[in-house]
This record gives sequence, C-alpha cells and structure tokens, in this order.
Amino acid sequence: MFLRKNYCYPKKICKYLLIILVTSNAQSQIIKEKKLKKWIEEIPAFNEAHVAIRVEDMVNVYADYNGSKYMTPASNTKLLTFLAAIQTFDSLPALEYKTVNDSLIKFSSTGYPLLLHPFYPDTTLFDFLSQNKTWKYSLSNNKLDPLGTGWMWDDYMFYYSSEKSIFPIYGNTVKAIKGEGLVPHFELQIDTFHSSLERDVNYNRFYSNPKKWQTKDTLYRSFITSDSLFVKLLSKATKNIIILEKSDGEIHWDKLYTNHEKSLYKALLHDSDNGIAESLLLMISKEIFDEFSTDKAINYFKNKWKGQLLDSLFWVDGSGVSRYNMFTARTLTSILKMIKHEVSWNEIEKLFPKSDNLNTSSPYSNLSGIFAKTGSLRQNHNLSGYILKKSGEILFFSIMVNHYADSKIEIQKGITQLLKKVKKKLVTK
Repeated sequence: MFLRKNYCYPKKICKYLLIILVTSNAQSQIIKEKKLKKWIEEIPAFNEAHVAIRVEDMVNVYADYNGSKYMTPASNTKLLTFLAAIQTFDSLPALEYKTVNDSLIKFSSTGYPLLLHPFYPDTTLFDFLSQNKTWKYSLSNNKLDPLGTGWMWDDYMFYYSSEKSIFPIYGNTVKAIKGEGLVPHFELQIDTFHSSLERDVNYNRFYSNPKKWQTKDTLYRSFITSDSLFVKLLSKATKNIIILEKSDGEIHWDKLYTNHEKSLYKALLHDSDNGIAESLLLMISKEIFDEFSTDKAINYFKNKWKGQLLDSLFWVDGSGVSRYNMFTARTLTSILKMIKHEVSWNEIEKLFPKSDNLNTSSPYSNLSGIFAKTGSLRQNHNLSGYILKKSGEILFFSIMVNHYADSKIEIQKGITQLLKKVKKKLVTK
C-alpha cells in the first residue's frame, strides 16, 4: 500500500493511517523474547554466562532480552565519556596561558592528555611550549587520586592503568625498546628475577630482565606522577626553564586550541585508550566547574541525562576499568541514540570501528554494516553500536555477556552468531 498525502482527507485520518502502518511494520519485525532466549541457549559459549541484548531504532524496540538487567560495561563506559565530551566541547582546549612579556609566559593545565604522547602526540602543543622563553607553570589546587575507584591495584604499572594527573606527559608512561633504555629516562636496573620490564610499586625505579625480552618488543609501563616530575620532564624535552608557582585565581587565561579532536576521539573509541578517557572527564570537569574532579563530571551528566534514561547510572570512571560501573543494555542503546543526535552519521562512520575493517583474526570481521565499541574486562565482554541497514536506516544495539567461563574469542564468535541472526531477521527483510 502506498499513501500520498493528497489522497488523505482530513489530515488527522492520514496521520493515524501512517501511525498504524509504521506500528504494524515494527510489530512484524519484533523478535520475541522467547526466540532470543532460544538463540542464546544455542550458543555453547554463553552457557552459565549472563547475557543481555537490546536492539531498537529511534522509535521502536525490536529485540530485548535482559535489557533492564545491570551488567559490567567495561570499555563501553567510554561511550558515556564520549557523549559527555561532545556535549561539553566544540573544540578541546590544549592549554591555558598568559603572555607576561617578551621573555615570560605563564601556563596552566586544561587536563589535555596529548603532550608528548607515545601514540597520539600533539606537535602543535609541544611546539608552542618549546618557544625559547621562561615559563611559569601555575599549579592546580586539586589533588587527584592517581588510580580510579575500583581499579585493580596490581595493574599499577601497565599502560592501560596509567596514573591520572592534572597535566599528563608522555601518556604518563615510559617506552622501552630492548637495548635502548627508557623514554623518558628513568633509573633502569638489570635484574634477572623480574619479567621483561617491571616497576617498583612505590618508586619510579624500573627493572629489566633481558632474558625475557623478545627481539622486537616495545614495552610501555606507567610511572608515578607529580607536579615536580612533570616540570622536570617538560623542561628537559623543551630545553626551557620552567618554574613552579601557586595558582593565581585572578588570571584571565588565553586558551590554545590545536584541533586534535579527531585523533583524541579515535584514541577513545578505536583504540579504547584508558588514559585518554580519564583525562577527558577531567577536562570536562575543568571546563564546567573550573576544578579537576572525575566525580563532579560524572554527577553533572547523571543529572543532565536523568530524564533521557530509563535506568539509573552506576558510573564511577571514564574508561570502564572499574568493576564498580554498572549499566543496562537499554541504557547503552539510549546513549548511542544521544550520540547520533549530536554527531552526523558520516562522523560516526569515521569515529567508530567498523566490524569488517577489523583484523581478520577477529570474529567480528565476519559482520558487515556494524559500527561498534567493544568493552572487555576479565570474564566480561560487550559490543554496543550501530547497525546500518541497506535502506540507510540505523539500528542501535547492545549485546552484553558477563561472567562467562569460556574464552573471549568464543564469546566474540557467539556475539557474531547472535548478531547475524538479528540482522537476518531485522535487516534483510
């Protein structure tokens, strides 16, 4: 049946007919909970695991199984961090500064994390700080906990658990290549009782065991941060004199923008960089409250989004490293909708990993038309994102598998199998 608006009279009748048609079409595509349960039970890797799935468009819910159950989101938490960032910033401020005279510049942190970063360096920011002048670094009055609430304490030295700080430098990590020392330089001792590269729990003292190194290994380890160490490292890198001074709240700062949003957001969504995620929440807090506070940023958006989400948020960090985070699948699909409202589809295609562009070793590479963010902690794996239909319509989905006993690769195969069934039912018709 094809309706033309000129054939409808009065207009109310036309409107009601269209609603009936849309609703009828949506109802015909709904995957019943019983069917979803059967599909899930047919996947051996999901045995004993807690599984939730939610699929919807802007109006209709097409699939929901355990969609209101709280799950551990892992790095799917970064979807909330991304939404908070794009709702806060048009452009990300890389630095606050004030030119005092021809030879002196004062500067302060915005929380920006790309200074001398090992993977995403902002050369514009570094070049600005490399001007041959004397610099005064205005200290923040904030004191941060270096690790997030609910983080695993024994991950302290690994890149994915690098410390939070007011002004990150080198991603708050050292880089090591066999036989070439550490960048930036720290004390390094040869010790055959350790693994390839370890750090002391309480000190920036590193131990290397050459026998455990592979020839082409490049390793990254976090270091313990401090304001004095930041100044020392930056001074050495720029060859400038940098003086620490207490914050002067009366300064009206100029801001430096370097237009590195795309590389930063790619780091967040494509590479799932935890340090970038944590820094983004601190940047948001600085922008809104003029204070570095993860909790304040999170509470602000929990209140802002309250009317748009069906379930409360148990949200404690920016990266999803904490096991204290708990969201529902229907919360994540709502967040995806909100992102779509803020960002064009062309941008989403660039920012979100596309399944069939992944390494062929990933089971997700067998899927097409999927743009999604993974989220993994030990025995928890999730996939949330967008399904692009041939018609150009977009579906929002979240599949969460928690507390599984099988291998992660088998869980990914199971999610792929489940998504293929969903797509066959919803997309190809």
